[in-house]
Amino acid sequence: MRTLTTVAISLALPLLIVAGPTFGAGGGSMPSGGSMPSMEQREPRAPEDLARDQYNGGVKLVEKADELLADASHQADAKKQQKAMTKANQSYASALKKFTKATELNPMMYQAWNYVGYTNRRLGNYEEALTAYDHTLRLKPDYAEAIEYRGHAYLGLNRLSEAKEAYLALFSADVKRAAQLLAGMQEWVGTHRQNTGGLDVESFASWISERSPIAGKTASLTRDGATAAW
Repeated sequence: MRTLTTVAISLALPLLIVAGPTFGAGGGSMPSGGSMPSMEQREPRAPEDLARDQYNGGVKLVEKADELLADASHQADAKKQQKAMTKANQSYASALKKFTKATELNPMMYQAWNYVGYTNRRLGNYEEALTAYDHTLRLKPDYAEAIEYRGHAYLGLNRLSEAKEAYLALFSADVKRAAQLLAGMQEWVGTHRQNTGGLDVESFASWISERSPIAGKTASLTRDGATAAW
């Protein structure tokens, strides 16, 4: 029995020696020709791809923040309203960091610059928002979303003549966004009538009143005018 066992072991050893390297090749780094590279061999991702990841993450945070802000506007309880607004601001701030990172990774990504403006505006940083919108429109001058958002930022800074210019620029290019800016103007008038701060609120309100019927007629002439949200 001892002799047979010794023989069996001596026969098995060459097999193990041969099998060992074969197993190692399968579990270690792959050959370069047509096989998947290991983690160590993979090339680093392009900045544009990383920027896209940051941008997409920021968009999700903005969607969450917008929902929280809408919830706050419908809250009758002051504490619940403040809680929702605080959470919204936190989401906007987190989104701003991601969009800023995206612009650092890809300075030509005008969509990210636009959202840098949007999140800053939502946080009350109107000057920073304008800087971002201006940068967006230098990269893409006809970007209607940035034109509208910049118009809202002008309203936040009480720069009414520039808000009018933004509306007129939108009116010939994007009726829906022009309508949204006009609604923002009407809201601005509603919040400033009691406390004008030396601004000619009534003159601005008259200008809006003159534009509203024209905007309504123009919207009815568009293909989707009947279903446009006003």
